[in-house]
Amino acid sequence: MRELVYCISVTIDGRIAGPGGEYEFFPLGDEEQAAVHREWSQAHYPDILPTHVRAALGVGEAPNRHFDTVVMGRGAYQPALDAGVTSPYGHLRQYVVSSTLEAGLDPAVTVVDGDPVALVRELKQQEGKDIWLCGGGRLAGALLGEIDRMVVRAYPVVAGAGIPVFDGEFDPTLFTVEDRRSFANGVTVTWFARR
Repeated sequence: MRELVYCISVTIDGRIAGPGGEYEFFPLGDEEQAAVHREWSQAHYPDILPTHVRAALGVGEAPNRHFDTVVMGRGAYQPALDAGVTSPYGHLRQYVVSSTLEAGLDPAVTVVDGDPVALVRELKQQEGKDIWLCGGGRLAGALLGEIDRMVVRAYPVVAGAGIPVFDGEFDPTLFTVEDRRSFANGVTVTWFARR
C-alpha cells in the first residue's frame, strides 16, 4: 500500500515558514556548501522540486523516485499562485485541500473542499508511488494519524514565530529514526517511520 510521507524543511524551533509564509531566511551556507546540498537534493528528491525549477536545473525529465502524488494545503499552494503558477507540480498528481479556493484554477490541480483524511485514505488504496504531504502545518496536524513516514530537513536557524510543522491538537505520536545525514552547511536530513 502507498504511504503518506511528510517531506518538509524546518527551523530549529519547528517552523516551516515565517508568519507571512516566508521561507527565504533558511540558511544555505556558502556557495560550495549550498551546491553540495542542492546537488544531493536534486539527485535524491527530484520529485519535490516544482516543475519549472526542475526544468531550470536540468532535471525536468528525471523520473520521480518516491512520489507520484502531492497533497498540500492552501498556504503551501499560495506561493505558486502568487507567482502566477497554477500547476506547480505538473509532474505529480496535485491535490489542494482548501475550503476557500475555487475549483478549476488549473485542470491538473484537484481542489478538495472536504475531509483530508478521507482523501488520503482513498489515495493510499490506489496503485502508484507514495504520496507527498507538502504542507502546511494545519493540514499536517489534521493528517497526523495518516502520516507513515517523515523526511525532515532541519536548518540551523530559529524563526521565533511562524507556521509550525504540525498545527493541531495535542496528540503525542511516536516515530522511529531510520537514518540521518548531515551537510557542511549545518542542515540535517532525518528519515522517520511511524512506530
